[in-house]
Amino acid sequence: MLELSGVSHTYPNGTHALDNVSLSIPLGMYGLLGPNGAGKSTLMRTVATLQCPTSGTIRFGDIDVLEKPDEVRKTLGYLPQDFGVYPRVSAYQLLDHLAALKGIASAGERKDTVETLLHQTNLWAHRHKAAAGYSGGMLQRFGIAQALIGNPRLIIVDEPTAGLDPEERNRFLNLLADIGEKVVVILSTHIVDDVADLCPRMAVLANGRVQLEGAPKALIKSMHGRVWKKTIRREDLAEYRSAFDIISTRLFAGQMIIHILSDARPAGFEPVNAGLEDIYFSTLSDPRRAA
Repeated sequence: MLELSGVSHTYPNGTHALDNVSLSIPLGMYGLLGPNGAGKSTLMRTVATLQCPTSGTIRFGDIDVLEKPDEVRKTLGYLPQDFGVYPRVSAYQLLDHLAALKGIASAGERKDTVETLLHQTNLWAHRHKAAAGYSGGMLQRFGIAQALIGNPRLIIVDEPTAGLDPEERNRFLNLLADIGEKVVVILSTHIVDDVADLCPRMAVLANGRVQLEGAPKALIKSMHGRVWKKTIRREDLAEYRSAFDIISTRLFAGQMIIHILSDARPAGFEPVNAGLEDIYFSTLSDPRRAA
């Protein structure tokens, strides 16, 4: 169990990136949803011991993360949003080097570890190719391979599917799902479907604050009978915004489809089977209006 209590962080320029974040993250996949600039990456870097918060506490099991960061690093796997690789080093050599840095001293043990990870991430056939020449999806799978060195009990992945094509995204999510059965995996993303497909629990972060937390299925059930849609002319959007609580809009065939939140069915609207995207946009609407 990962426990965050009252975690806040203010950068030297005065930016309040995190504001009193408290979360209990159990074993398995945990989704952290939020728009760009919500504070997700700051929170992930803090949990990964790359920076200290201004205030608050973080515990992983019986380890105080802020007091004993080296203890956490022994059991941590981290895939940041952006990472680099040596340009002329093969994936096999680079994983071997990273395994040595992670404390696997035995050459035989490193060989077993590297070969297992290359097979697990479906990179064995490309093991002698320089990782810098990998496609986006292959590079993300390599990132997961390096994060899994040492059998970590806490894995953090920050925006892992951004920029991947649908086939690579599905392959990557299936890999994460397999990993998440035995350890704590935090999936930080702004892609709603990633969380809907994988995570039994989730939180929504916006403006550095936890806006919503719970089980996606229960949250979706709580919205039953409260989301409605209508196709309108684009030029009428302002009029509908003044009359209804619009949670999302999208264009289709030159017209605009709006989703609104209402306890009763307004005239001219159709019911919607609410999904996690409706939960997400509804949750973000309040802080956006406040801003």
